[in-house]
Amino acid sequence: MSINRVVISGNLTRDPELRTTASGMPIMSLGVAVNDRRKNNQTGEWEDYANFIDCTMFGTRAQNIQRFLSKGSKVTIEGKLRWSQWERDGQKRSKIEVIVDDIDFGGNRNGGNGGADSSYSNDVSAYSAPATSAAPVVDTSSSVYDEDIPF
Repeated sequence: MSINRVVISGNLTRDPELRTTASGMPIMSLGVAVNDRRKNNQTGEWEDYANFIDCTMFGTRAQNIQRFLSKGSKVTIEGKLRWSQWERDGQKRSKIEVIVDDIDFGGNRNGGNGGADSSYSNDVSAYSAPATSAAPVVDTSSSVYDEDIPF
């Protein structure tokens, strides 16, 4: 049995690009910078090194969430690795990319949240309060009105 799953968390390196195939399938391409921390043997200091990862998301999910993302946005992506190979100008080229199954996106690099933190998976689009706040306690013995909902 083989397992091909990957989870990455980082910041978008560019605004997502949305395009459509000839058959009408939306495809969103995005780049994610993920830091790796290593100790410099000469100075003894810890240094961050960026890894740049190409990601691709297909279908209406890509079309729906593209508007919520921009360069610098913090994202956590779950998906699978895919290796591609092609030839350009007589040279063989290849790359490994993440095919996005689930994406969790939140605030921008400066700590703002651009309206709402959000999670979008294969089945559900759900908006939630920032992870740092506690979940509200709801008394189910009485009616709940719109004014009582914290979002």
